[in-house]
Amino acid sequence: MENKELNDQELVRREKLAKYKDFKVDPYGQAYKVSHHVKDIRALCEKKSDKALEKLNLVVSVAGRIMAIRRMGKASFVNIQDNSGNIQVFMGKNIVGDKAYDLFKLADIGDIVGVQGRVMKTQTGELTIRAVKYTHLTKCLHPLPEKFHGLTDVEERSRRRYLDLIVNDEARKVAFARPAVIRSIQRFLDKDGFTEVETSILNPILGGASARPFVTHHNTLDKDFYLRIATELNLKRLIVGGMERVYEIGRLFRNEGMDASHNPEFTSIEIYEAFSDLRGIGKRTENMIRTVAKEVTGSAIVTYQDKVIDFKKPFRWVSMNDLIKEKTGIDFKAITSFEEAKKLADEHHIKLDKFKNTVGYVMNEFYEELCQNDLIQPTFVYEYPIEVSPLTKKEPKDPRFVQRFELFVNGKELANAYTELNDPIDQRQRFEDQLKAKENGDEEACGIDEDFVEALEYGMAPTGGVGMGIDRFVMLLTNQANIREVILFPTMKDRD
Repeated sequence: MENKELNDQELVRREKLAKYKDFKVDPYGQAYKVSHHVKDIRALCEKKSDKALEKLNLVVSVAGRIMAIRRMGKASFVNIQDNSGNIQVFMGKNIVGDKAYDLFKLADIGDIVGVQGRVMKTQTGELTIRAVKYTHLTKCLHPLPEKFHGLTDVEERSRRRYLDLIVNDEARKVAFARPAVIRSIQRFLDKDGFTEVETSILNPILGGASARPFVTHHNTLDKDFYLRIATELNLKRLIVGGMERVYEIGRLFRNEGMDASHNPEFTSIEIYEAFSDLRGIGKRTENMIRTVAKEVTGSAIVTYQDKVIDFKKPFRWVSMNDLIKEKTGIDFKAITSFEEAKKLADEHHIKLDKFKNTVGYVMNEFYEELCQNDLIQPTFVYEYPIEVSPLTKKEPKDPRFVQRFELFVNGKELANAYTELNDPIDQRQRFEDQLKAKENGDEEACGIDEDFVEALEYGMAPTGGVGMGIDRFVMLLTNQANIREVILFPTMKDRD
């Protein structure tokens, strides 16, 4: 950035760089020994009286960013923010000394400093560090945005997340809540004997879900690869290999649009449990969600966008067909011809893509258009048409449907689960059906994974599997309406 582009404040800050050298101080500092973080000081001291604090005589060394300065001649109050909170510091010239106080006079809001001193309370009762030593650590060359008005645009905050984290308390809260959610999930599963694994992100074959992929090229092999759209097929290979309980938390990539609940790069967990089924994996998923919600938020009942979401009560189980009947009176189990189903779709103004030419496809469109947005409380919707579930075991009593559920909360899918298909002959036929759908224009249909079919031929135990979106789960637990708020660096359009 050239000088002509700098505003007055930025010019003044840059001019100060030479003055630090007059003090023989590096404006970009050295390591600093921190004895306490702000949250530790508050935990130790906040509830103590002045007399108890004096008796405690706690001397601390803290480091952080200056968020406010109130200068009063030979004394000043400063607010310093570290990664755990904000605390006031009293800087007295007669205490820190003339040289240190003159150095402090070069400080601007945004600078990173270290302070050593004794913890006390002011006459108004505010917890304060009475500084005895001041250390400059890093110069900030730009004024910070105003805390409440200067960085409110969601797109700008997402692009410059570092600024968002500096000035936005809520952004920091979410940034620390997300790993807390992941750690809680890991503890829950590890305790129940699951093993966390890592599988490949680059895949030679598209599979494991229905989605448009990102394609990249491997120069040495001179071959195109897909960024994975799911971890499913590799995790089920591990079940074949005898790892009976496995899970993976990792990034998936889907070449799709961006909105408040979708980002092309997102984080999912997939969990597979041998000798289980749809009901078993559903019960485990419900218990996991309830446990994590309570650990992270303090309660299994959370408020999301003015709606109370109750993870404490048993989750509802309802079939897709029953939901459609409740909404429209139509019983799709009684419909056997596509012509009859299409007529009903036309009557309800439901548009069908060219390849959606079966009763099952029409049924799924009815559900997505008319039912799922109404599912506010946690609901397992089960018994999906076979056409939309190529990796799922059939319902023994009605092979038009499969043993699958999707968990919906606040009208959005949170998790997707199957009694996994372990019949290799059936699996090959499903792959071939998907290939036909792809030829008919379904860009999200997957191809045939010959190696996976061969793995199933060696025998995979009856298995329950579930995938859950970590980002959407964090959104629910932190009351965030936009997925960009819970992904530190979301995919962004170019600036205009």
